[in-house]
Amino acid sequence: MSGFVEKPEPVEVPGLVHLHTGKVRDLYQDADGRLVMVASDRMSAYDWVLPTEIPDKGRVLTQLSLWWFERLTDLVPHHVISSELPAGAPADWAGRTLVCRPLEMVPVECVARGYLTGSGLAEYEQTRTVCGLALPEGLSDGSELPSPIFTPATKAAVGEHDENVAYEEVARQVGADVAARLRQTTLAVYGRARDIARDRGILLADTKFEFGFADGELVLADEVLTPDSSRFWPVDQWEPGRPQPSFDKQFVRDWLRSPAAAWDRDGELPPPELPAEVVERTRAKYIEAYERLTGMSWS
Repeated sequence: MSGFVEKPEPVEVPGLVHLHTGKVRDLYQDADGRLVMVASDRMSAYDWVLPTEIPDKGRVLTQLSLWWFERLTDLVPHHVISSELPAGAPADWAGRTLVCRPLEMVPVECVARGYLTGSGLAEYEQTRTVCGLALPEGLSDGSELPSPIFTPATKAAVGEHDENVAYEEVARQVGADVAARLRQTTLAVYGRARDIARDRGILLADTKFEFGFADGELVLADEVLTPDSSRFWPVDQWEPGRPQPSFDKQFVRDWLRSPAAAWDRDGELPPPELPAEVVERTRAKYIEAYERLTGMSWS
């Protein structure tokens, strides 16, 4: 089983129509047809949206995405029109809301990997490939790849797994030209972000992007280069051959797998509430990622 432990009711705002409740974000449409994207403090893990929120998480994701969008506009345009709070919106939406232009979304998770870990490692250990791309022998958990690779995945609904697919399957689904543009843009953005992060003492192990089209133009959408969509590792603690310390939800995943959680991720019961210590340490990880990347204090 998977999904929401308890799905929240959408907030009603005059002039906005609720379109969708995702794992983290709620999507609305305003009277002008623009999309209003609100990042909640919800936390997802193992295909569940957990019953416990992480304070400030949605604001960190939103503000970090805005910081990155500004540094990528020469590579690819983005969907953000404004971060101003819509009229009549609740005060809690401040800092976590983006007004965006609507796009024709491409149904592909565009993943770039510079290091081997996660589902890529699992596939490599079986076949010495990731998404059909052959990799050299001798790599281990955390190894840097000879060069970054594009490893797309299908987009899944809440409670379902994204599935890695070969590049040829993406080309079949969206066409060879669009697939080539997705791969080229994904790797270009990853390369820019990897260099920026490394200068700030962080390795960008992998990340995923979402793209859409507006008037034939490929546009970067959703969130970008956050701890929810990326694996960030501290440079000074990187050591291939073992799991790496990270600035993301790994702390939550580790606790859910621990005896303290007493939870069977393959069973019928939903995950338990997170203890206060796990909540606070996870919040601190997100804020540390923001501060180290941007050079600004969180407040």
